[in-house]
Amino acid sequence: MTLIRFNNRNRLFPWNNGLKNFLSDDRFFNDDFLDDDSLMPAMNIKEHQDDFEIEFAAPGFNKKDFEVTIEDDMLNVCAEKSKEEEEKEEDYTRREFSYNSFKRSLKLPNSVNPNEDIKAVYKNGILKLKLLKKEEAKQLPKKVIEIA
Repeated sequence: MTLIRFNNRNRLFPWNNGLKNFLSDDRFFNDDFLDDDSLMPAMNIKEHQDDFEIEFAAPGFNKKDFEVTIEDDMLNVCAEKSKEEEEKEEDYTRREFSYNSFKRSLKLPNSVNPNEDIKAVYKNGILKLKLLKKEEAKQLPKKVIEIA
C-alpha cells in the first residue's frame, strides 16, 4: 500500500517558516522536511489475509465531523470541527473560537476492492476503516504436500 509520508518534525523545529522562506529554491531543498503537517493524525495500517485495517488517531472529533471517500483509487479521509462561544455582559463581550481540520489521502493498492462495503467506526478517538481485498488477492493458506 502506498502511503503519504508523515512529518512530525515541525514540533521539534518551530523556527522552520523563516528557514523555509530562506531556502525556498528547489535546488537547495527538495524534501517535505519543512512542510507544515504537524497536525496530521497518527495512522496505523494492518494487512490481514482478507482485508486492510487502517486506524487514525483523531481525538476530539465526532463521527459527523468525518468525510471518508474513494475516488480514482485514492482513499481520502477528512475531518473538520469548529466551535464558537460568546458571552455578553454589560460592559464587555467575550468571544472564543477554535477550528481543527485534517485531510489524509492514501493510494489504494490493486488488491483492495473499492466496490465492496467499507466499514468505518469511530470510537474513543480512533477512526477504524476496514477495506476488503479482492478474492484473487487473498492469500491462500499454505498447502503441505506429502512426499511418497
